[in-house]
Amino acid sequence: MNTDITASAKPEYPVIDRNPAFTKVVGNFNTLDYCRFITLTGVSVTVGYLSGIKPGIKGPSMVTGGLIGLMGGFMYAYQNSAGRLMGFFPNESEVARYQKRGFSS
Repeated sequence: MNTDITASAKPEYPVIDRNPAFTKVVGNFNTLDYCRFITLTGVSVTVGYLSGIKPGIKGPSMVTGGLIGLMGGFMYAYQNSAGRLMGFFPNESEVARYQKRGFSS
């Protein structure tokens, strides 16, 4: 069974890196990725706090919601950044930046 995503879907945009490393993907986060990451975390903290019905459970519920939001926000930002590097999402700014630096895939 082939689990390579490029085998089942063809990128619609220029490919910068077919298989980007973790550090390259995180280093490629843009402002919108960070905004989504922070927003998802903040909303999850609020939802966690509000879902704590009893007064003694509001704090732990808020922390749990925040951790879930933190992980989910990071994964969402990572997915968008990796998708741009692999050519599955619009990536005009990345293409210009990497061509200026002289990197190739």
